[in-house]
Amino acid sequence: MSDERQPSAASAPSFSSQVLENVLEIVLQFITSPRDRNACSLVCRCWNRIESLSRQHLSVGNLYSVNPTRAVTRFPYIQSLTLKGLPRSASFWSVPLGWGRFTAWAKALVAGLCAETVKKLVLKRITVSNSDLELIGRGLSSFCNLTLICCNGFGTPGLGSFVENCKQLRVLDLIKCHIDDNDDRALVDWISKFPETHNCLESLSFECVPYDVNINSLKSLIARSPNLRRLRVNPHISIGQLCHLLLWAPQLTHLGTGVLFTHGNENQEIEVKDVEAVFGSMKELIYLSWLSEIKLELLPAILPVCAQLSTLNMSRIVILAEQLKLVIRHCYNLQIFWALDTIGDEGLKAIATTCKDLWELRVLPLDNRKESEGSVSDQGLIYISKGCRKLRSIVYFCQLMTNVAIKAISVNCPDLTVFRLYIMDHHRLDYSTGDPMDEGFGAIVKNCKKLGCLAVSGFLTNRAFELFGKYGKTIRTLSIAVGGNSDLPWKYVLEGCQNLQKLEIRNSPFGDVDLLAGVGYFYNMRFVWLDSCRITVRGCREVARRLPNMVVETIEDAFGHILDDDDPVEKLCMYRSLAGVRDDAPEFVEIL
Repeated sequence: MSDERQPSAASAPSFSSQVLENVLEIVLQFITSPRDRNACSLVCRCWNRIESLSRQHLSVGNLYSVNPTRAVTRFPYIQSLTLKGLPRSASFWSVPLGWGRFTAWAKALVAGLCAETVKKLVLKRITVSNSDLELIGRGLSSFCNLTLICCNGFGTPGLGSFVENCKQLRVLDLIKCHIDDNDDRALVDWISKFPETHNCLESLSFECVPYDVNINSLKSLIARSPNLRRLRVNPHISIGQLCHLLLWAPQLTHLGTGVLFTHGNENQEIEVKDVEAVFGSMKELIYLSWLSEIKLELLPAILPVCAQLSTLNMSRIVILAEQLKLVIRHCYNLQIFWALDTIGDEGLKAIATTCKDLWELRVLPLDNRKESEGSVSDQGLIYISKGCRKLRSIVYFCQLMTNVAIKAISVNCPDLTVFRLYIMDHHRLDYSTGDPMDEGFGAIVKNCKKLGCLAVSGFLTNRAFELFGKYGKTIRTLSIAVGGNSDLPWKYVLEGCQNLQKLEIRNSPFGDVDLLAGVGYFYNMRFVWLDSCRITVRGCREVARRLPNMVVETIEDAFGHILDDDDPVEKLCMYRSLAGVRDDAPEFVEIL
């Protein structure tokens, strides 16, 4: 019998583990869903470590839910980061600027190993300072893609420093941001700060920048950017200037036009045939948006591109049904359409007749006051339900609505994942029958099996909330602005909507009793946001006491700290956080 030593039992698992790790790392590269990757990380320590090291894309739904340094240490090789601040509905609730700050994340990114690998940042509803922009421009060596959505806190000096230092910049998209240089003397010609050798730009959006830009510098930048595909300019660019710019970029797929009229200081009026010739040369254009004013005589000039458009955004211009019909009848490939309610029900009828492949529709209000009657009604929703049966997302502002119309959309468009119906006077009943809006919204949650986001308004009773809890198993975001019973049974919603992540309630009889009844459910949610409800400081303090791992913040528009237990709370924000209480709360926020 040979006395040669055989491999020990203890040595075999080491080799097997190494093979497993190599295989697992390869497999995880094909798993991109954040939820699936999170599930993988919970299997065991080995899977957690490999998932952390192989994670390329990180999305954080609340920038205060984790410690930035801990996050970039756990995921040292991420290439892109998406950060969100305030919930979407806060845009309608007039939250003072400055609630959430990016500074701690900027410092952590630059100090971590990922400073060599991070290429892309997407920030939503966050305060970003000029120094933050300068820091990431200088400190992230591979950085090339920045998208800021509904952000604030920065101005042209920050933009200038960023584009000057970010040598490989490919994408700079500023979307609905609040940009304000307090002193006009501080304005910086940020477009001219792009290095003269910079030629790799692929997307530039600056619709929200409220200042003139150097048109010659912009023309030079576009001319030396052969890969530019998306350009969205601000209203200071006239149609004449835009036409000259577009001559250098016929390859554009996305265009935001600024304004479609001639500035008074231009030497001559631009004729329809001139604009038509420019648009006719743009064979790859699939996205078109207008920002503000339009010279109606120029509308026919865009007809050459209408048939190829998949997205048309008219949500910033006042356009009537008859004017819309001139354009929309040629847009038979349209998939996404945004507009103001000035298009009326007749405009929606024209869309329903032509745009059979439409999957996203937004009808926004010109006047969002509750006493405004608006220009669209339940009839427009019925037209859409009959003609656009592929709809997956709808946002609809109105005053006059019926249960019949909502039922029609639920039956004809069962693939809806987003249904946000805002009746601007939230005490309104079904105007044709005088009934509450229970049956209509109940039909939505019952018939739309893929529904993930639901925003409801109007007069509701207990019946509606019972239906939400019974059928709303897939709902992750629920936004409520209702008039109705003072004892609305929130227990139905909290117990039934088991996947609920974000709960937003405003202008509601929701009070302390309801707030405390939800204590056992709030910790499983990412965000709870209350505005203009019937809660008091006493109720909020009690929630903070019972849920020590939840951060409970009150927000006061008057910038004054509330002290008395019986004082009403204007706005309440609750979120779970592994990082504990933050240290950068602005003066209008009190952490309980």
